[in-house]
Amino acid sequence: MDPVAAERAIEGQGTPESAWQRWGGLHAMPQRSAGGLLPPGARAVVLAPHPDDEVLACGGLLAQWVAAGHPVSVVCVTDGEASLPAARGCAPAELAARRRREREAGLRCLGVLGRAELHCLALPDGGVGGCLPALAGRLAALLGPGDQVFAPWRHDGHPDHEAVGEAAARACRRAGATLHELPIWMWHWAAPGDPRVPWARLRRIGVQHRLPKAKAILRHRSQVLPFGGEAPTLPRWALKRWLRPHEYVFEPAP
Repeated sequence: MDPVAAERAIEGQGTPESAWQRWGGLHAMPQRSAGGLLPPGARAVVLAPHPDDEVLACGGLLAQWVAAGHPVSVVCVTDGEASLPAARGCAPAELAARRRREREAGLRCLGVLGRAELHCLALPDGGVGGCLPALAGRLAALLGPGDQVFAPWRHDGHPDHEAVGEAAARACRRAGATLHELPIWMWHWAAPGDPRVPWARLRRIGVQHRLPKAKAILRHRSQVLPFGGEAPTLPRWALKRWLRPHEYVFEPAP
């Protein structure tokens, strides 16, 4: 994987969900509506570094947008073939195929499969940073003026997430699209009120489709269940962060 700043390393169990829930800033955060994030007629384009990121970060938003008839595209950057060590008995190609099936199952739970455009780029899991210029070009070719792009925050803490966020920023500048950034692993390494986080730009959106989102997450069985005798990649203590009644979006930087 490409290096990421040590201060944003994803290690251990990180900041517990109970600490976030005790923080008044989380509950006082300004609210937006799902529809309010999209100007009339605008397309929402969600960038997912790995299968499951689109559900964890904004599964509720995806479900609400599609249900309301907004045009939606999901760009799947990798197939997640490096998410489990080979020692667990699953070859990368086999795992990639499994995770593609899980992605489709999750999107089906949200009512998105077949109702949104799906673009699969099949870049190397764990090596997106090495493809950054090419990825920015491919994304720019997919985007158009007025598109509202939702990508991982450029300082999210996972190297692939940060690379996708940076590629999205470059592509949006070229295409005249608007970038909204999604915190995914930020909730792990950051602390309530952390000065490294631009809280003033963060907005919360109520999740109207909480049960479908929870079901969609559980469709990613290779990640949420023990596999090959090892603990799950996404254990319960981590999933709590993405099962809140709100999802979060950094508004475009001025």
